[in-house]
Amino acid sequence: MSDLLSIGASGARAAQTSLTTVSENIANSGVAGYSRRAAVNAELATTNSLGTNGFGVRVSGIQRSGDIFKTQAVRTAGTDLARTNTASTLMTDIQTALTGAELDKRVTDFFGQATKLAADPSSLTQRATMLESARATAMSFNQTGQALVRATADIDAQADAETARLSRLAEGLAKVNTGLARAQPATATAAALMDQRDQLLEEMSGIADVSTSYDGYGRVAVKLGGATGPTLVEGNLAGDVGYARNDEGAVQFVVNRQFTTSSFVPTGGSLAGLADAVGKVTTARKEIDSLAAAFADGVNAAQAGGRDMDNVAGEKIFTFDPLRPSQMTMTLEDPRGIAAAAADTGPRDGSNLAAFQTLRTTSGVEAKLTRLVSDNAAAIESRATVAAAQTAILDGAVAARDSASGVNLDNEAVDLIRFQQAFQASSRVIQAARDIFQSILEIR
Repeated sequence: MSDLLSIGASGARAAQTSLTTVSENIANSGVAGYSRRAAVNAELATTNSLGTNGFGVRVSGIQRSGDIFKTQAVRTAGTDLARTNTASTLMTDIQTALTGAELDKRVTDFFGQATKLAADPSSLTQRATMLESARATAMSFNQTGQALVRATADIDAQADAETARLSRLAEGLAKVNTGLARAQPATATAAALMDQRDQLLEEMSGIADVSTSYDGYGRVAVKLGGATGPTLVEGNLAGDVGYARNDEGAVQFVVNRQFTTSSFVPTGGSLAGLADAVGKVTTARKEIDSLAAAFADGVNAAQAGGRDMDNVAGEKIFTFDPLRPSQMTMTLEDPRGIAAAAADTGPRDGSNLAAFQTLRTTSGVEAKLTRLVSDNAAAIESRATVAAAQTAILDGAVAARDSASGVNLDNEAVDLIRFQQAFQASSRVIQAARDIFQSILEIR
């Protein structure tokens, strides 16, 4: 009789644990990173060969649903998309820097004003207009150069922020590893820690491509930049991630761990996107500086080859910093100083202005500016196309992962009824045992 009572009690306890687990699934169905759990039951079998029945059931543990390969697929798709989106966003900022001051229009207007002055070289009004156009062009070069410097600084700041965030996530993951080492396997505590582990790994993969390996406790070791990269997290030890960039646009990412510094090259995540953007902005800055120097030197050379209205050799119109040619300034303030005439021809001569048109043709500064802007725009458009495809891949990977580990409320509702009936049935077994025991007591 005691066997019947204990069997019923064990069934009730098992059903109650299953009901609690189902309730936990339902309550956390909308929580990001939560994986479905299920109570695993095992028979309490007798070891006595004379026995005919077992001793009921026991809960052997809490099983966490999941598929390690599908989870890895989500991380891989996420790190690819993060790289593309980060690079696209920063390249849009570069595009704004290149076009905000309308440099191409200012250069075109300057050459156009030189052509107009050739029709009436003695016009002080037209000379003043050309000089004002030169001032606007110099200002536009300045603004474009400064905007690209700010874009570079923004990239550096974002890189510092992302590496600091990755270091914090690594520290958090090391603490989760410590918790997993202490937690009893196949328990709700261990399952919750594994949820935290996978959530942290997903966030980390959005910053850099991570390579993972697991031990029997579920603890994870993480390497950056692929399976051959430096170790960031192992056991309860985590490293710090650093970023550096030189003036030539060379970028370096490092892991500092246990007094050792190792470099790595990210191929995914926001860090890879930042490295892509550094290359783009460095190229743009060099090109703008090169065009500024060629433009200013060419204009000054054309100016030096002619005579102003006082028959004096033309003075420089522009000066610039040799280290940053885009930071140019106007040095000619008097409209009479524009050297429109050839030597010994008089103030009404404008033959030297042809040198400005020759410069326009030979330097190709307008075409180069247009190509610089259009190439960057094309790269942004290309990345938008790639991002759309990568988003679809990520959505598919997330759906596949969630089908294996997510909570399906319809299934949970069915389980809720099933385990409720099991609990009621076990209660009836207990009641039957009680009634039989009471009947035995009443026998006289």
